[in-house]
Amino acid sequence: MTTLTTTAAARAVAASKIYGTGDAEVRALDAIDVEFAAGAFTAIMGPSGSGKSTLLHVLAGLDTVTSGQVFIGDVDLSTLNEKQLTIVRRERLGFVFQAFNLVPTLDALENMTLPLALAGVKPDPEWLDTVVRTVGLSDRLRNRPNQLSGGQQQRVAVARALLARPEIVFADEPTGNLDSRSGTEVLSFMRRAVDDHGQTIIMVTHDASAAAYADRVVFLADGRIIDELVDPTAAAVFDRMKTLGD
Repeated sequence: MTTLTTTAAARAVAASKIYGTGDAEVRALDAIDVEFAAGAFTAIMGPSGSGKSTLLHVLAGLDTVTSGQVFIGDVDLSTLNEKQLTIVRRERLGFVFQAFNLVPTLDALENMTLPLALAGVKPDPEWLDTVVRTVGLSDRLRNRPNQLSGGQQQRVAVARALLARPEIVFADEPTGNLDSRSGTEVLSFMRRAVDDHGQTIIMVTHDASAAAYADRVVFLADGRIIDELVDPTAAAVFDRMKTLGD
């Protein structure tokens, strides 16, 4: 597959994921080869059941492949035990999910810094200030989640992922629970994180407009990568998705 740069932040090599056996076997991923460029925003799209979330989960070390290999940088995740995988996820990766997963009793700033606090690490003040400014919530840091809009809560979740300076942020339908305005807020923030700070983001989405924020869109169907678009527009993504039956 074509990539935007020669540096791969994550890649899958002949990666397959099979659930069940015999007549009940489901091949969620079918010998996928794909690379995701460092410092780029990549979207993964496909019809329901195409394997897009499975691909995200195996790339992020949240699930294992049945065969093949998955790499974060030059580390083959299949060679790691659960403890080593946990360390990779904690120290090298960030996660944003459709559910914001904020702690309701903590304010926005405490939610942003929680993973660092749990690891016994203090945030870098300059980077914290940069992330807070970029997320546009400087005046809401002492608000608890129930005092924030959905878009603001998801921006807190993205800021939390960025604060640890992860090599890659994995985002699974991050705008799925948001209205269009809030979704635009979150996607614009993620786009700035890539453009201004060199962040690598890999995002699963079903939304052509969301995918248009990415540098590249990878399309899956039946567990295989069947196409990609570089510098996508919403119209081009929508047209391609229509041919995939979603």
